[in-house]
Amino acid sequence: MSVESVDPDDVDAADILGSAIERREDPALLTGDAEYTDDIQLPQMTHMAVKRSQHAHATIEGIDTSAAEAMDDVVAVYTAEDIDVPGNLPTGWLLDTLNQVDHPILADDRVRYQGDAIAVVIAEERYAAHDAVDAIDVDCERLEAVTSPREALDTAPDLHDDAPGNTAFEWEIGDAEKTSAAFESASHTASIDLENQLIIPNAMEPRAAVADYNPSTEELEVAMTTQNPHLHRLLMSGVIDHPEHKLQIRAPDVGGGFGSKIHHYADEALAAWTAKQVERPVKWVATRTETYLTDAQGRGHETHGEIAMDDDGTIVGLKVETEANLGAYLSTFAPAVPTYLYGTLLSGQYDIPAIHCEVTGAFTNVPPVDAYRGAGRPEASYVVERLIHLAAKKMEMDPAEFRRQNFVPDDAFPYETQVAVAYDSGEYEKTLDRALEMLDYEDFRERQREAREEGRYLGVGFSAYIEACGLAPSELAGQLGAQAGLWESSLVRFQPSGTVTAYCGTSGHGQGHDTTYAQIVANELGIDYEDVDVVEGDTDEIPQGMGTYGSRSAAVGGSALVKSSQKVVEKARSIAAHQLEASEADIDFENGEFHVTGAPDRSMHITEVAEQAYLAHNMPDETEPGLEATSFYDPDNFVFPFGMHAAIVEIDPDTGEIEFERYVAVDDVGNQINPKIVEGQIHGGVAQGIGQALYEAAEYDENGQLLTGSMQDYAVPKAEHIPEMETDSTVTPSPHNPLGVKGVGEAGTIAAPQAVVNAVVDALEPFGVDHIDMPLKDEKVWRAIHENGGEN
Repeated sequence: MSVESVDPDDVDAADILGSAIERREDPALLTGDAEYTDDIQLPQMTHMAVKRSQHAHATIEGIDTSAAEAMDDVVAVYTAEDIDVPGNLPTGWLLDTLNQVDHPILADDRVRYQGDAIAVVIAEERYAAHDAVDAIDVDCERLEAVTSPREALDTAPDLHDDAPGNTAFEWEIGDAEKTSAAFESASHTASIDLENQLIIPNAMEPRAAVADYNPSTEELEVAMTTQNPHLHRLLMSGVIDHPEHKLQIRAPDVGGGFGSKIHHYADEALAAWTAKQVERPVKWVATRTETYLTDAQGRGHETHGEIAMDDDGTIVGLKVETEANLGAYLSTFAPAVPTYLYGTLLSGQYDIPAIHCEVTGAFTNVPPVDAYRGAGRPEASYVVERLIHLAAKKMEMDPAEFRRQNFVPDDAFPYETQVAVAYDSGEYEKTLDRALEMLDYEDFRERQREAREEGRYLGVGFSAYIEACGLAPSELAGQLGAQAGLWESSLVRFQPSGTVTAYCGTSGHGQGHDTTYAQIVANELGIDYEDVDVVEGDTDEIPQGMGTYGSRSAAVGGSALVKSSQKVVEKARSIAAHQLEASEADIDFENGEFHVTGAPDRSMHITEVAEQAYLAHNMPDETEPGLEATSFYDPDNFVFPFGMHAAIVEIDPDTGEIEFERYVAVDDVGNQINPKIVEGQIHGGVAQGIGQALYEAAEYDENGQLLTGSMQDYAVPKAEHIPEMETDSTVTPSPHNPLGVKGVGEAGTIAAPQAVVNAVVDALEPFGVDHIDMPLKDEKVWRAIHENGGEN
């Protein structure tokens, strides 16, 4: 069921919330009027290029920059010896057992991954800067490298003196004793060893920064590709020792992020620091090769999981052991991803009475590993749903009915899991029933049997995913190790003419915030959608904010806008009551109109109130002129979207080729502000999830050299590789925010991989194949078939 977009002019103001109006962002993006960081041109601008290590692990014996310094157009060259500021990238999430290690913005005595920054060149032209980088001579002694977390923890030499055995942390959640007892008493168990491979982000726009320093005022302005400008301002101010109140971070249009533009990298800090040194604007734009070498990668888990059932197939226990790849250094939120964003989701949609999870984080010679679309939740959902598939097979039960039997029942919400979270609301059977109906499931199983008799191999795979979004409240986040609050700020301001500017501390990079936020504010204030302007992504415009990640924008940022809008309405109510010579208690507000109860003719529109508020000729006593309000919204809890995705595939056993027949997605993200944008987010997420399932993996050789360092080798799926998606939804509002919304930005990425893998192994059941690690490339599938004799 595809959602049709509508023109906002065709939607009544009272119906604006929930309407699939066209995105207002798209005309600029489609016509080229959008401004990206690389579009910025400033007078006297210079260009920065970075000398990067060609080795994954080596000691630096010497650096000779003389040839580069002598080149025409070179303004300056800097190495670690020149850094006169703290120069270490901080970790924004701490654990009790965390081994913190230094992460210098320029390596001094040792490099720890291919792409580690060694020196920077500032030149008049971009290509001159890159030519000068090539002229820098670095004398290195190569050391042994390791890219597997399990091997790093086992036999590899230490990467950091402060992390013996390459252990970043040891962490656990759940009741080990209770879980062991559950397994001892269980009638049946199933287990799996799996790898959730490293993924390289592939945003359309590489990371970039333009830094401009004014020595007279000591003000430093940095335009950059960021998902969270305020967080980058806070962290950068410490790294380069620049006063936070004199540092402006601005996000122009950003061509995608997927988590990779949350983190604070060395390059943006170097651009800002060098701008202060040369006292001229400095631009840095990563090449695509640099993004492959340096952008924080995602996933990277090696896991053993087990599930236990009683005689009738009821789940009694689950246990998981994971070695998580942290890369060479701790990235901004890296410790949170394989711990609190992973272990806390291992109950899935199921009522599991005993769960225990152990995670060991490992330092390896790959780029830092951090949040990538889904961030911990895809890894958890993958483990759970692969185990569920195997458990159903072990019990000789239909996989859909096995899931139904073990779902958390509708009347159990809020549901306290055994891994420290309380699900807000859910009706899991509804999404399953709708998916089965869309698939015509019974008919498919009959077709599957008939096809096998003909030597054709069809399979169906299910994914009952759950996600935790809008991490909150801040007090809880602090207890778990966050070094920042997880609230969001907003300001809603009427202009005297009756138009409104809504400011929010989130920062959009393709999600459609300009559209959805305007819908929220227009609905709350009862004004025309076109009269609301949305501003975000600039620390000089919005005093504070926490940014966009973890599918938090609607649930947290949108709720902050609701809160500010409601404050505006209450102040306007007071002014309207005064003007209408009535008591505030007798003033009703509906669709933008204030009127006296029982006397609808005595009324004022909120835009008229705004005009009077700025004239200030006739105001209630002690009421300040103007009409605006600021709010900081801190949610009571996460929100937990969920859904059922299912894939039907056909496998050619002679080639291992996988062909999609159907892909069905039924999602429940609570109330929908704009159904068309919801649908678009699902489509994009599923495409990335299928990319991981079938095509994508960061692959390294024994020396830690990246083998998939370009789009020639790293297989990002094209449109032709993505099946047509059939989408639908159910609506279970969240009780934890005023909009009743749940996140949607990461749902497809969380749901899709295991739907595809489960479908493939279902198709290959006659060959005795019960697991293949992602990505399921044709050759790997063919080998799995033929290693079992290739016979059914």
